[in-house]
Amino acid sequence: MTIQQAKQRFGIIGISPILDRAIETALRVSPTDLSVLITGESGVGKERMPQIIHHNSTRKHAGYIAVNCGAIPEGTIDSELFGHEKGSFTGAHEARKGYFEVANGGTIFLDEVAELPVSTQVRLLRVLETGEFLKVGSSKVEKTDVRIVTATNVNIPDAIKKGKFREDLYYRLNTVPIHLPPLRERKEDIHLLFRKFASDFGEKYRMPPVRLTADAVSMLESYRWPGNIRQLKNVTEQVSVIESDREINGPTLARYLPNASASRLPMVLEKEEQQDMSEREILYKVLFELKNDMNDLKKLVMEIIENNGSDLDTDAIKRLYPLLEGRTAGSSGTSTPEGMEYEIQRYDQDYSADGTIYESEVVEESLSIEEKEKELIKKALHKHRGRRKNAAQELGISERTLYRKIKEYALN
Repeated sequence: MTIQQAKQRFGIIGISPILDRAIETALRVSPTDLSVLITGESGVGKERMPQIIHHNSTRKHAGYIAVNCGAIPEGTIDSELFGHEKGSFTGAHEARKGYFEVANGGTIFLDEVAELPVSTQVRLLRVLETGEFLKVGSSKVEKTDVRIVTATNVNIPDAIKKGKFREDLYYRLNTVPIHLPPLRERKEDIHLLFRKFASDFGEKYRMPPVRLTADAVSMLESYRWPGNIRQLKNVTEQVSVIESDREINGPTLARYLPNASASRLPMVLEKEEQQDMSEREILYKVLFELKNDMNDLKKLVMEIIENNGSDLDTDAIKRLYPLLEGRTAGSSGTSTPEGMEYEIQRYDQDYSADGTIYESEVVEESLSIEEKEKELIKKALHKHRGRRKNAAQELGISERTLYRKIKEYALN
């Protein structure tokens, strides 16, 4: 079977040399019984490679079983793969054959093999080395003759470092590696796949297939396609069903591509870099909020100073006090150093008796939050003639907090 024949039989669309190399490797390894590990991102079509390998091998007349290891619960994975005896566990009302026994003489494809529990990995290693396995609840050694093809989208060397995958099993499975490239590395195939999907959906929904303008094709090819072929197929189906216009331009297509504006970036940040950037953004946000709070505090203090302390602005006090209490109580984890000096510029236009205009004056004053807080409490108590309940309402705090502040500052 040639590469083109394999594409036609198994529905593979593309002219990329990288894709052709992967198919050629699968065809060459098919007549042997070597283990094959297929790697690639999710959605690149890894399930096609084991089909090519099986149907071009001497085992093509025997069974072919595809198993998604990530979809089987950890407690039943051994039973599914190797079978179990009657009464071996709760619910085992009768003996059951596992996939390795059913596929004897044929091929078994283990998708998402990196999701296997470590205990199951030991059993799988024994099958690869000796062709023997034990059913769950049995001490009788069973024999099987199967060809094992595996696939994963996980970086197995990293999983080995983390202790989640056995290194010896990895080298047994990775006798012949086949890597399928992501869609963004097959730009020449993206429009071909879109046209094929558009034709299929047009026939399925009994409508003319959608077409792309030149700018839409450029956008399609520059997008990163994190979901690869699966995502492209979903987007094509959405456009085919939702859009009434059969010719799709760039702005229309962009509505169906998440983060399309970022698709032209030359690289993607690693997960750790994205996490660090997020932490920096949070830090910047906290600093900006702190700066805004201090600016508000300065404005309110300036209002109080402009009143010369004779007639306090009640609204200003109510707005100022939560800021003061938040800083002194440590609610934000920071405090304003006592004695911090601010240069406050007052822009007044007062006319003197001779008509001279005084445009501005600079008032330099040492501002202490604690002193201002004590001053505000004193004036509130004086205004309400010592009635603490009314003074607390005036300050916008609870009466209990006012008692604590009076005691803290030793106010009579």
